[in-house]
Amino acid sequence: MQIPGHIDPVPVPRTITPRADGRSDLLGLSREQIRAELEDKGLEPKQAKLRAKQLFHWLYHRGETDFERMTDLAKPMRGWMAERFVIGRPQVVEAQVSSDGTRKWLLRSDDGQDYEMVFIPDADRGTLCVSSQVGCTLNCRFCHTGTMRLVRNLTPGEIVGQVMLARDALGEWPKGTMAAGTDEDDDDAPQYTADGRMLTNIVMMGMGEPLYNFENVRDALKVVMDGDGLSLSKRRITLSTSGVVPMMARAAEEIGVNLAVSLHAVTKEVRDEIVPINRKYGIEELLQACADYPKANNARRITFEYVMLKDKNDSDADARELVRLIRHYKLPAKVNLIPFNPWPGAIYECSSPERVKRFSEIIFESGISAPVRTPRGRDISAACGQLKTQAQKMSRAELDRLAEEKQAALG
Repeated sequence: MQIPGHIDPVPVPRTITPRADGRSDLLGLSREQIRAELEDKGLEPKQAKLRAKQLFHWLYHRGETDFERMTDLAKPMRGWMAERFVIGRPQVVEAQVSSDGTRKWLLRSDDGQDYEMVFIPDADRGTLCVSSQVGCTLNCRFCHTGTMRLVRNLTPGEIVGQVMLARDALGEWPKGTMAAGTDEDDDDAPQYTADGRMLTNIVMMGMGEPLYNFENVRDALKVVMDGDGLSLSKRRITLSTSGVVPMMARAAEEIGVNLAVSLHAVTKEVRDEIVPINRKYGIEELLQACADYPKANNARRITFEYVMLKDKNDSDADARELVRLIRHYKLPAKVNLIPFNPWPGAIYECSSPERVKRFSEIIFESGISAPVRTPRGRDISAACGQLKTQAQKMSRAELDRLAEEKQAALG
């Protein structure tokens, strides 16, 4: 069947993972990337631009995966697209629900790699914790994910796919119909409404170090923030880093979301032990990068994450030094205190509730917000620091060896 505007395809190298059936997955692609794919498959540029706009809307605003339901496309065009493209989702291996309502999904990629995502519902918001890597580049000693070897970075499609899958599961896509059979660029064609969202916030705090997968994370979040698609405000997205200092300014300029820093200690000795990237980028260098972060101000404070480890980083002196550092670098900041979430083989214990409370009080008394994060999803290993896709057990010697390998790789 002849498609209007069709021309012979011109092969152009692409970064999309090939499928066995030869079709290309559009999930995670920007409007311009979709247009380029359409041109590669044979549409002339004007047609490709129009169809890319329509597809972007269907993919990211409506959450549609079936070309046949894209009713503002002519039927021949729907069939032509279905022969050449798919709109995928991550494969769900296991879905768990905690007693507190937290939901965790174990996902599998097309090449058989496993990773996890977590949705945390609250009365005033719903937060999706998104992974950026299979495994992790780093080896933070209190973090279960840090005991995994890095397998590979997640692609933009795999990162965006977590958001899409969560909205599928929550039933959040706009409801209604499009004008059937419409084949024009008509801004008045959609007749539907978008209901209130449960998924209101995203935190890049799942498996992996986002700034060691910068380009893919950036491209994925640009799709998520696009006003014609998922349309999530950058003020509702937080990117967490353990301290990849050289990438922090670039993250501010190219992504512009909120910043969270996994600090967890206030001395070189302790941070070298529990967050070994500190040996490469020390506390002073990290805090100066925070002070220079272009998007930080009183309205958009930097969040310092601080896991509470018994007799390791939880003394009154540690709390006062944390206050001193924040004041010294004149940081618009708040501190999230995180009770340590245990996992099999962990070498640390959680600070007592009384110790956590006192630590928080010292910081609050200085005029800096220091709420204690309520552990969520512990019973399904979905809490902070617990994500790990394989139920493998490692000895202390194996953990030490893995940590040494990762540290050597980082230089």
